[in-house]
Parts: sequence; C-alpha cells; structure tokens
Amino acid sequence: MREHTRAARPVKWARPRITGYDDAIVTTVILVRHGLTAETGSTLSGWTPGLHLDARGRTQAAALAKALRGMPLNALVSSPLERCVETASALLEGGTGNGHPLGLELDERLGEVRYGEWTGRSLRDLAKEPLWKVVQAHPSAAVFPAGESLRDVQARAVAAIRDWNVRLGPDAVYVACSHGDPIRAIAADALGVHLDQFHRLAAEPCSVTVIRYTDLRPVILLLNGTGAEIGDRLARHDGSLN
Repeated sequence: MREHTRAARPVKWARPRITGYDDAIVTTVILVRHGLTAETGSTLSGWTPGLHLDARGRTQAAALAKALRGMPLNALVSSPLERCVETASALLEGGTGNGHPLGLELDERLGEVRYGEWTGRSLRDLAKEPLWKVVQAHPSAAVFPAGESLRDVQARAVAAIRDWNVRLGPDAVYVACSHGDPIRAIAADALGVHLDQFHRLAAEPCSVTVIRYTDLRPVILLLNGTGAEIGDRLARHDGSLN
C-alpha cells in the first residue's frame, strides 16, 4: 500500500496508563468495523470480491478519520477485503502515525467469515435454514456449508491480534480494521465469555472497540463506540482512565 505521512495534529494525544496496574505491559488495539456497503444488513457478503463502501460508508470513514486525526498510531492493519481496505485507507489519508510514515498492513486472519455456500444469499432467505437457529443460539457449534466454523474464525482473529501485540510491543497503539463477527469474537475473548454469547455484543458499521492488553488481562475501554469517544478515553492529558 502507498505510505502516507502524518498530517498536522490538531489534538494533543497522550498514551494513557491504566490506573492500578503499575508497570503493566500494555498494547492497545482500536478495532474498527468497515463502513456501510450496499449489502450491509441485507446480504451475507462474506468474501465476495469487489464489494466497496457506498456513499454512506465513505462518509462514515471520513468522519472517523477526522476524529482520529493526529493519533500517534504504531500500525494500521486491515482485512484484505475492499470495504475494510477503503475504510482503513481513509484513516491514513486523514493523518495518523507516530512521527513516521505509516503504511497499511493486510492480514487475512482479520477477514470476514468464510460463509461458503451461504455467501451472497439474503439474510431473509437464510433465516429459513435450519442452521440459522444454530448460528444464532449456539454459534460455537456452527459450521457453514463448504465454509468455516465460527470457532475457527474466533481462533484466527484472536491469534492475529495477539501476534500484532507481540510484534508491535509494549505501549503500542494500533488500528485493526475488520468485520462484525470477527470483532465480536475478539471482544468476547477479551471479556472471557463463551463464543455462544458473542451475539450479545454489538459492532456496528464504522464503530470502534478499544481493547488494552496488559500482562495480566485484556481490558475493554470502549465497545461499539465512535471516534469522538476514543478521544474521551485516550486523549486525556493526565493519562487517567478513571
């Protein structure tokens, strides 16, 4: 991907510490779901190629980029699917970085669920399938026909985040742009709840979920929030999270 230099910083961002965790090793990931597409909410798009953000999604991505402008990020990682790449690219164009040029890294493990034979079908049609009830009530048992299981999706998505945490190291802050189900699965893991409960978590289009990984446990700072809310959590000059 083309590298972008950081724009002028209108906000003085600071890296907050976690109160009560002295000398804790922390890495912060900002999980971003891609913006809206023409199929969002009506079709199970999966890995359908060539699906781009629509006008609403581009507006969402631009608004999030404005909210995060100047944030000192160490990396920006994305699912390789176009709707995520376009959302992440808007953040680069908005001006982020940690005093050095920041490029876009692609990681297939952050990609959407491989829905197999369900890919491209309408949600209304899929709701008639017997497997649909399993997906909704017992997702840890769901395996999509000629696709993958939701257990495997959670395993690969969490592994991606953990690997990037190690790669970027302590005190790093980075964005990972992904899809609804992988983000919910990562958040469920961070909360220590079973995958069967992950539908209780929300990850709306172009929302942000912020997780800080300490040497003791993950801490969710924000779930299904907005860019403005990130500012409330991460841009406090005193570094307090209280």
